[in-house]
Amino acid sequence: MNSTPEIVNDGPLAGSDRVSATVAQLEEEGDIAADYLEGLLDIADIDGDLEMDVRQGRAYVSVEADDDALRLISDPDTVQALQELTRLAVQSKTGRFSRVILDVGGSRDARQQELEDLVSRAVARIEEGATQASLPAMSSYERKLVHDIVADRGFVSESYGEGADRHTVISRG
Repeated sequence: MNSTPEIVNDGPLAGSDRVSATVAQLEEEGDIAADYLEGLLDIADIDGDLEMDVRQGRAYVSVEADDDALRLISDPDTVQALQELTRLAVQSKTGRFSRVILDVGGSRDARQQELEDLVSRAVARIEEGATQASLPAMSSYERKLVHDIVADRGFVSESYGEGADRHTVISRG
């Protein structure tokens, strides 16, 4: 019997065809992602250290550097694009949908702060009398972060829309 805990994937391939990944499979995804990213960094002649971790049912890969060598690729839109390319590379190697998360030079912390500020502005609109506040469309990972931030502030949030148009609406509940 395999004693490795299973982690359930609730991404786009979930539902009636539930997909799960073991910690070992997630570690494999992290290794594949790190190899892919190392190749990209070499092509771009960018020095960076890669660290891998498994948290909350996802493989996390962080790219760090001592200087500002990552400045060019740590923009949130660039990180999102690199993450999607990395997910595709992992998926092509494993044959499984990947939800690997990429952080470049602290970009995840910066995005977390941006999301907290966005929620603060939305909550302020509700406190000024609006019944609800809609946020822009964002990735499932960012929506999850928003739901957590909103809940911590005592409000309610729900996601609406499909695909790239999926967004979060905040209300008092």
